[in-house]
Amino acid sequence: MWNRPRFDLKVRLTLRVAAILAACFAAISAYFLVTADRAAHARSDSIAAIVAKSLELQQGKVQWVANPRSDFPNLDPVSAYVMTPGLCLAFRGPSGDILQRFCSGAPVPANPPPQAFAAFYSSLFDPGREAARPVIVRGTKLGEAVVSVDPAVQTAEAWHEAGRLMIALAVALPLLCALVYAALARALRPTHMIRTGLERIAANDLTTRLPPFDLAELSAIRDVFNHLAESLDTALAERAELTRKLIALQDEERRHLARELHDEFGQSLAAIRALASSARQTAAQDCPSLLSECDGIARTATGMMETLRGTLFRLRPPDVEELGLVASLEGLVAGWNGRSRGATRFSIRFDGAFETLPAAVSANLYRIVQEALTNAAKHAGATRVNLELTRRPDEIALAIDDDGRSNEPAAKSGMGLLGMRERVAALRGRLSFEAGPSGGSALRVVIPLEAVDRQILDHAA
Repeated sequence: MWNRPRFDLKVRLTLRVAAILAACFAAISAYFLVTADRAAHARSDSIAAIVAKSLELQQGKVQWVANPRSDFPNLDPVSAYVMTPGLCLAFRGPSGDILQRFCSGAPVPANPPPQAFAAFYSSLFDPGREAARPVIVRGTKLGEAVVSVDPAVQTAEAWHEAGRLMIALAVALPLLCALVYAALARALRPTHMIRTGLERIAANDLTTRLPPFDLAELSAIRDVFNHLAESLDTALAERAELTRKLIALQDEERRHLARELHDEFGQSLAAIRALASSARQTAAQDCPSLLSECDGIARTATGMMETLRGTLFRLRPPDVEELGLVASLEGLVAGWNGRSRGATRFSIRFDGAFETLPAAVSANLYRIVQEALTNAAKHAGATRVNLELTRRPDEIALAIDDDGRSNEPAAKSGMGLLGMRERVAALRGRLSFEAGPSGGSALRVVIPLEAVDRQILDHAA
């Protein structure tokens, strides 16, 4: 299944903020560039208007004094007032020829604009564009006053106005992104606590609760999380209590059935064996041909009694409370070794003290081991079964490994495994059944001591 790539939330939000800031910075820079271009053209237009007006006054003065020696057009008087670096003043006659032109030199800028900026600015704003105003005297157009600015000077002025801002924004953008990332990392720090809480909930630690958070959104998540944890803890506690009662009722039914079998079938089989023995004595005197039939009845009754003893042992195991869990499990393993006659080798190892376990916990552990051994020997066809029961400071761990058929359906989904799951759930524990590392099956049961302590309190009450 294809999975989409996952990105860190802080990085994703920081990139989005950076994109918004970059767009804002670009808009601000564009605004300054457009403003600078308009100001340059407005200045050129105003100077062109001044030059045109001055030339009109010159021509009017010439006509008024009727001076035949006319030096029109004369740009010297007006150039003394309006000339700036890189500015050019010119008069274009009616034929389109430039009759007079004055240009001031353009100084070399101390910090020339980058070539990339100059090319960009030239492609967008056409620096050095002429500004022309007609010179009209008594309704007659004598020519045009033309004003232009050296493109290099105008580009340098634009760079002076907006370029430094662009550099400042380019420096500020990474700094702002770093500050945004740090702020997001601080604001999203509680998400690690939420993730840890979910992982603990997934590990069946339903006592997990989240602390209050400053952010309203995270506080809402915290309230839902804690309510869910409390509801789940209550539901599992009720389920565990119901399962415990059902298991207790099942065990009671087994004990009742064992008593009925022992009292009814046991006595009947004992009577059959006694009658077979009596009939054999009679047949030995009166009818020797019936001896084999009497022996067959006695053997059948004896076999049925052995089967009945095994059934009674499974229905009503030895009193774990009196013998203790260790002795009961050792007797169970010894019984399986005796019945298998070497076909399956069972071994068990203990690590820790189990004398203080309550009777209910010991009985459930005994039943779990009993069902596991039955599955391994009868359904999985194992030849080697190793059991290890360990008591740690905070839990009890049971490990059962065998070399049988791990894919046997009865071993995985039979009633025995279902019964084990019910008993483990009643103790608020965890059960896993999977293929072993070197073949066979591996059963793992972990029971938290908190559940054991709860059983002790229930038992004391």
